[in-house]
Amino acid sequence: MEDRTQLYTPREAARMLGISYPAIKKWILDGKLRTTLTPGGHHRLSLAHLRPFLVADSARADQQSRTRYRRVSGRNQLVGTITSLRIEGLMAEVVLTVGDFEMMAIITADAARELGLAKGERVAALVKSTDVMIERLDL
Repeated sequence: MEDRTQLYTPREAARMLGISYPAIKKWILDGKLRTTLTPGGHHRLSLAHLRPFLVADSARADQQSRTRYRRVSGRNQLVGTITSLRIEGLMAEVVLTVGDFEMMAIITADAARELGLAKGERVAALVKSTDVMIERLDL
């Protein structure tokens, strides 16, 4: 039997991998991740079984790695290209194209200037409820 101190709940493992809880549950149920069942029937994951996913992710280019997702609490992160940037007074309107869709974020003018945002740049929109934040991908 595995050492219990080295076992993680699916939620903890999802955070470590930078994926959503529903995604890791699907991986477990599909057999993509091997787990240990507790006496109560709950899944637990060992670091040994998570390590291949962490190693594979660390080998990816920075912009494709999920490492940056683990640095921010919001998991709904959409990568897109700035198609319009308008700064007026204290506010900035940032329009992104994400796939076939456009989305808009209203952020402070200071934040837009600090990030050095410009039309044509790839950024990530971090979506939390009704708020959208912008993250530079090349830093």
